Amino acid sequence: MRISRREAIKSVLAGGTAVAGVSGAGVALARVGLTVNGKETVPVLSPEGELFHVLREQMKAAPVNDPKDPIVREGIPGRKWVMVIDLARCAGLRKCTAACNAMHFTDRNWIQVFEMKDANATAPYYFPKPCFHCDSPPCTKVCPVGATFKRQDGIVLIDNTRCIGCRFCMAACPYSTRHFNWGAPQQPPEAHARGYSPERGFAARKGTVEKCDFCPDMAAAGNLPHCVQACPNGVIFYGDENEDAVTNGLGETYRLSTLLEERAGYRFMEELGTKPRVYYLPPKNRRFPAPDTAGQTASTAPSPDPARGEGLA
Repeated sequence: MRISRREAIKSVLAGGTAVAGVSGAGVALARVGLTVNGKETVPVLSPEGELFHVLREQMKAAPVNDPKDPIVREGIPGRKWVMVIDLARCAGLRKCTAACNAMHFTDRNWIQVFEMKDANATAPYYFPKPCFHCDSPPCTKVCPVGATFKRQDGIVLIDNTRCIGCRFCMAACPYSTRHFNWGAPQQPPEAHARGYSPERGFAARKGTVEKCDFCPDMAAAGNLPHCVQACPNGVIFYGDENEDAVTNGLGETYRLSTLLEERAGYRFMEELGTKPRVYYLPPKNRRFPAPDTAGQTASTAPSPDPARGEGLA
């Protein structure tokens, strides 16, 4: 049994159930965010736009496309991937960064988390900063060899088999989200054994640039990015702008347009005209106002409050 993503959204909002697809073992019904028969599930979005909860133990590795395959540069037809980061939920745990580093076999923080304060007397909040995958990316315009490129599904990638290390893209990026490998990256044999693909960024090479890649290999397999899955507070949402829906690691699905409108979503340094594909929700009514929040997890975080615009209309 399967239901469309829009049907799943309506069901979730009504307090009902969502379909949990179990690979090779039929399907089961479970409330979003709960387990199936005591086993952990992972919320995933299929390439057809269907929302599932899949048993983590039955998830398979994402397929790897050859760097020369046209789909690597073209992206997934009909998709427009987008990310939303809710600053009111972020406790500064940096589990998103740790998961990203682990899954990409790197010690470079592709997602940086900054502690911010509006004034000396106010409590801090935290600001995760990935690559913004701009719709008008300055980096692609200055690369002399086409190593960095923009796909039709909204993702900006780097092909390090083409990268010549000129770092023009780093100079052009106003967000400082790119990193240069001055030396040979220390990566385990597994990273090299799995083969290189621009869609997952490893194995890294000396003299090339790397950055957050929006995990296109995960999206192609219908899975949420590693950073989204790892956040215990559901800070990061990921989805398809064309579907007008985004989902976080807790299995909460929201209508993108309503979420941005009701929570006053914005894009970082939007005045530059780069049109980032990452939106932020302001840290209003912060759930983690104190700096010492190491013990805060999803289990202590309150549910979305429709009165504060955290649900869907």
